[in-house]
Parts: sequence; structure tokens; C-alpha cells
Amino acid sequence: MEKIPGIRDIHDAAKRIKPFIHRTPVLTSSAVNALVQAELFFKCENFQKTGAFKARGALNAVFSLSEKECARGVATHSSGNHAAALAYAAGLRGMQAHIVMPENAPLIKQKAVRGYGGAITFCRPTLEARETTLQQIVNDTGAVFIHPYNDYRIITGQGTAALELLEAKNNLDMVLTPVGGGGLTSGSALAVKAFSPKTKMIAVEPENADDAFRSFTAGHLIPSVNPKTIADGLLTSLGDKTFPIIQKYCDAIVTVREEEIVDAMRLIWERMKIIVEPSSAVPLAAVLNGKIEAAGKRIGLIVSGGNTELDKLPWR
Repeated sequence: MEKIPGIRDIHDAAKRIKPFIHRTPVLTSSAVNALVQAELFFKCENFQKTGAFKARGALNAVFSLSEKECARGVATHSSGNHAAALAYAAGLRGMQAHIVMPENAPLIKQKAVRGYGGAITFCRPTLEARETTLQQIVNDTGAVFIHPYNDYRIITGQGTAALELLEAKNNLDMVLTPVGGGGLTSGSALAVKAFSPKTKMIAVEPENADDAFRSFTAGHLIPSVNPKTIADGLLTSLGDKTFPIIQKYCDAIVTVREEEIVDAMRLIWERMKIIVEPSSAVPLAAVLNGKIEAAGKRIGLIVSGGNTELDKLPWR
């Protein structure tokens, strides 16, 4: 059984990926602060390489591989940001990335994977089809499977975003992340509790995809069944590596409704003038709608990404 990583592993990941990522800015908005009567600090991973925090984990995983493993290439199944991130990371090491994507994957994300040199194999939009297709590719090529989130190399890579946030802004009362498969949240929780133990770690997810909330409450994994949410980056269920970390180090998980996500996303676009995808707006939705006690607090929010289809904006 692998040992759960710690802050040293996150520091190691930060050194490993430093040459290949942006140290993304932490932005504030006086208008949003006035609205919620709190100080909000947005860690803008929408400005990250490949447009999302996923580059951090993918780079850490790929640059942890041996030369022998690199010769075999890497493979994953992903309909979103992990696919592009892995293709990007693999390209930097001169290796092939095999990406299994459902046939209904957003066009913008298909283009990104191809742009970074990834080889796409399409499959039916079911978990069974993804896993079967991926296994066939691994069998045929010998490629190393890099899971989108349930991998300690991914988790520690994602934790570097929270580490940077805490280095930039001290004395935060809480840090909020969106949660899907849990890579960002578990990595952030490890960083927060080691680097700033008095800071509360809170995850936020859509009511329509609330497996993390239900699992956290029940004390055991409860996978989602046919989740439907505009926050397409949060459709996946927690894994057996991410859940124990979240269970141990998160202080709470709260949920938000679909209309609250859309309103928060629009507010970020209008007031902060930055492009974010729906998943990125989920933490702000929790603050705006009283899901946490925000008044008078210093709150860090990790903005997970900005890869949204402009032809399908939810307010058009």
C-alpha cells in the first residue's frame, strides 16, 4: 500500500514542475468583496498552461517517470482538462500521449489535445467504454496509465496551486476548491493543513453531482450515478486515494445549485473581466449563497480553469 504523501512531496513536485508552469496570479475584486463583506483571493489557474490546474499534476506525473517508461508513452481517459494537460506534459518529454475521449467531448478540448500532439481515440460516453478502450491501448502500446486524479503524483502536483496561494497570502481563514474526482481538493488539503494548519479547508460541488458530499457525510465512498451539471469538470466521483485524504483533512464539503453556479460564473466574467469555466465558479457560488460563513473572513478560492466553449455560454 502506498503511503499518503505529505508537504515534502508537494514541495518536491513544485521544484519538479517549476520550469514548465506559470506561477499564476492571485486576483481580488473590490466589487465582489463588498458584495460578500469578506476579502476574497482568487488563485487564477485559468491562466495556467493548458488553461487549467491540471497541468500541474500531469507535469509532476510525467516528469517522475523513468526514461524506460517514457519510451513507452503515456495513456489516459479524459473528456476534459487532464487530456490536454497530459498531452502537453508528454510533449515536453518527447513522448507520445494516447488519450481516450468520449465521442461527445467538448470540441475545444479535442482541439487542445490535438494541438499538444496527443493521439485521440474516441469511445462511447460511458465509463465502461472509456476503461475498456484505454486498456486495449495500454495492452497494444505498453503506455503508462496516468489516472486523471486518483494518483499520488497527480495529487501532489495539484497541491502546488494551494501552496503558491498560501505563500502569496498568509493568515487565510479558509481555502475553497471545487471538487470532482478530488485531485485538486486532496492536494490542496495536504498543503493547507501542513503549511497553514489554522486555515479551514472546504470543498464545494454541485448538488447534481454530490458524491463527495454524500461520501464525506457517510464516511465511505458513494459513487455518483448519472450526474448532470453544467460544471462538466466535476462529473467524476472520488477515488480510493483522494477520498481518505479529503476525509482526514477537509473541514467541510458544501453543495451549490445549478443556477447559483451560472450566476457566480457570470459575476466573475462581468466584475473581474476574466474567462472561467463553470467548475471554477462553484466555490464563489458557495460564498455568494451563504453556504459558508464568509463575512469578515479572508478566503482563498482556487479558480480551476478557463476552458469553456464560447458558443455554449449558459447565459446566451
